[in-house]
Amino acid sequence: MVNVTKFINEAVEAISRRAGDEKVVMALSGGVDSSVCAELAKRAVGDNLQPIYVDTGLMRKGESERICELFCDINLIMVDAAEEFFSALKGVVDPEEKRKVIGEKFIRIFEREARKTGARYLLQGTIYPDRIESEGGIKSHHNVGGMPLHIDFDGIIEPIEDLYKDEVREVAGGLHLPLEIQHRMPFPGPGLAVRVIGEVTPDKIAIVREANAIVEQELVEKYRPWQCFAALLGLGTGVKGDVRLHGWIVAVRAVASRDAMTADPIELPWEMLHRIASRITSEIPGVARVVYDITPKPPATIEYE
Repeated sequence: MVNVTKFINEAVEAISRRAGDEKVVMALSGGVDSSVCAELAKRAVGDNLQPIYVDTGLMRKGESERICELFCDINLIMVDAAEEFFSALKGVVDPEEKRKVIGEKFIRIFEREARKTGARYLLQGTIYPDRIESEGGIKSHHNVGGMPLHIDFDGIIEPIEDLYKDEVREVAGGLHLPLEIQHRMPFPGPGLAVRVIGEVTPDKIAIVREANAIVEQELVEKYRPWQCFAALLGLGTGVKGDVRLHGWIVAVRAVASRDAMTADPIELPWEMLHRIASRITSEIPGVARVVYDITPKPPATIEYE
């Protein structure tokens, strides 16, 4: 367990010492990791901090609007980069390449925004499991192994890089962040792109976004999973009405975990699984099948890519 008060004091001092009088841009996603970093950095460098939220077009339903509401008091810059990300991802099907494309696009956008303010440091919410999985070859996180080799910053500041997710939540409590932030369900940096198997297109993202919203509506309040979501696996056959349908297969995943290094599927009642499947197939045109993933981590990862 982390000594919260000691960690906060040391992190604020370390950020201040590293940044000095330089301006700092930070990647703010609205999750607990980046929110903790934002509060630590605000205490450390004050007005020299410029938080940036990048709307990649790969976000959950209502995500960007909610982030704007939650962080309206910290001079947040919102960048609409959906067209840039979809263009960069066109034709990309390999999961590792997908993550690297997204990681590089993020960095180039932050570099571009930093030049407008003269910022020379980038601050981001990398945590310890991100480093373990990237360095161990499990998968490249967009903010670690997915980052390009050349970066136009004097340095990258990662104040919570040695913490696990549950420890970050403890620090969030010590910083008195809103409960909604403290207990916010993890959402991958590459967004819904890693919940679409194969090439990412606006149409596929629209489908998985709606399916994901249904899963969260049904499961979050009642079961409090570590993480739950929907993913788009590919095409399969089905029947709607009396017509044969060649439609999408949606996978539903809900897991319990402590630190994301291991995870177990939640044993959902049949009635709930049936309700989710019925809603997804009836409310989203073009979806033919819904399956429930019962694979633990390991051997599977929590996300699909």
